[in-house]
Amino acid sequence: MVTEKGTGNRRGAAAMSASGVSRSGKDGKPVQSVFREERKSGSAPLKADSNKETALKVMFLGGVGEIGKNMTALEFGDDIIIIDCGATFPDGDMPGVDLVIPDTTYLLANKDKVRGIVLTHGHEDHIGSLPYVLKDLNVPVYGTKLTLTILDAKFREHKMESSVNLNVVKPKSVVQLGKNFKVEFIKVNHSIAGSCALSITTPVGIVFHTGDFKVDYTPIDGEMIDLQRIAELGQRGVLLLLAESTNIERKGTSMSEASVGSSLNSIFADNLDRRIFIATFASNIHRLQQIIDLAVKYKRKVAFSGRSMINIADCAMKIGELKYPKDVIVDLEKINTIDDKNLVILTTGSQGEPMSALTRIANDEFSKIKIGFNDTVIVSASPIPGNERMVYNVINNLYRRGARVIYESLAEVHVSGHAYQDELKLMHSLLKPKFFIPVHGEHRHLKKHAEIAMKMGLQSSNIIITDIGNCVEVTKRSIRLGDNVPAGYLLVDGIGVGDVGSVVLRDRKHLSEDGLFAVAVSVNKLSGEVLAVDVTSRGFIFVKEDDEIFEEAKEAVRRALSDMDLKASDGDYTGVKNAIRKELKGYLFKKTRRNPMILSMILES
Repeated sequence: MVTEKGTGNRRGAAAMSASGVSRSGKDGKPVQSVFREERKSGSAPLKADSNKETALKVMFLGGVGEIGKNMTALEFGDDIIIIDCGATFPDGDMPGVDLVIPDTTYLLANKDKVRGIVLTHGHEDHIGSLPYVLKDLNVPVYGTKLTLTILDAKFREHKMESSVNLNVVKPKSVVQLGKNFKVEFIKVNHSIAGSCALSITTPVGIVFHTGDFKVDYTPIDGEMIDLQRIAELGQRGVLLLLAESTNIERKGTSMSEASVGSSLNSIFADNLDRRIFIATFASNIHRLQQIIDLAVKYKRKVAFSGRSMINIADCAMKIGELKYPKDVIVDLEKINTIDDKNLVILTTGSQGEPMSALTRIANDEFSKIKIGFNDTVIVSASPIPGNERMVYNVINNLYRRGARVIYESLAEVHVSGHAYQDELKLMHSLLKPKFFIPVHGEHRHLKKHAEIAMKMGLQSSNIIITDIGNCVEVTKRSIRLGDNVPAGYLLVDGIGVGDVGSVVLRDRKHLSEDGLFAVAVSVNKLSGEVLAVDVTSRGFIFVKEDDEIFEEAKEAVRRALSDMDLKASDGDYTGVKNAIRKELKGYLFKKTRRNPMILSMILES
């Protein structure tokens, strides 16, 4: 199996390192400024160094310099714990790839030290790689009930539900992992139920990891972020703060999830005789609850559309996170028997994903649902950066089919689950950390967060901006970058993990951009005589069989073979194939200014 690793931020296939090392380490000197970004050369150790047990190691395997694929490891002495185990979706330069997960080479090399995985919440960018990681690193997993219920469904798909060790925790639960780590789960608000921050007691002090959070004073479940406990920890003294940075560029405070319910209520009231579609993130259980409550209020039935919507709603219902009368939910197969004014359809596809339910509905490719002039579609989400074009294509297609479409720029139908600047400042002021590392954000987010932390009184020498593969060493009195660890990403393609390498991606990109030109040469095995030359193409240029370019391509092949003794090849046609490719490449570029992938075959008869 080929293991591909990135270097720092995920920059596509071209950035993958064949060596398996993400970036070289620092020289071990204390960091003088948060804005030092120079990287010095050095090795990336696989085995833990037992001579550095007095320092806590914080290793970043994902989630810094990028949004997604969150994974951080803490190591002290003979113990390692892992915070989150996320995945992300492939970039456009990764054709055919299903999922991108962190590289766990370092953890596997030290698997006898790993005591467990603690999860902050159940979003894909925090749990998505667990089915792949746990196949090689079977350690206990700790998370809240909804998080583990979502995971359990994943493990069943992978047929590994009987081999995993899942442990349900609640806010205020404390778990001892090894002799060096004690983890307390602390209630926070986010766009998925069961979200927690982590207070990790280590031999050098408290490490506080916020996870993804916001401060919602009117949460749907009635349970606010536990600011009192956070303040108590601040009074005790926090050595290191790891805080998310997603919305650091947004001033003020995020809106309450309850404001979405108020806005949706107005939309329901204005569309009493119309069928209502709502596209939102399936994991936002609190929003689903508000929508179902409104359906009950306006005497509408609710149908779920989209695999993830059905699966997560089912998980949430089983554990009581989603509550509704049984007769409210109807099967999608029966919606045509219900009047428009009595129906709400909850669907996936708020990000314009090509195969999502909403996209197929907008393209008139969904057999069970036909969109029309009496439909109102609410897109209750904001486009993730990079998805804008896909989202607006879906909206345009919905308009073309006569629907009325309501989205974020027209009404308050979405609020973020991530803290704005003032909420992050509140977290800093309550915890008063000695050292700070911003996480969960692209480099610009991390840098902006560092600047705000300095404005709040932290010295730049006590803040480090990290990249994937960095290892930060923390003692009671110091913080510095140590030797990097192997890091980057693995590509999941079908059932293969890590077996899609840079060469495969390069070929896929080549095929997608320039197409394929294939030539088959039939040769008499005994005499070496060329019996026939046949050429064809796919995704290169449209030509008929008798077109000039095909005939000239055949002549180019014959020219390449004219001075070669095929009989002397004795079945080894490597040189012959290379000669054909060289001749064809020159001809095709001269003729078309294109460079298709050229496949040559020699057939003996």
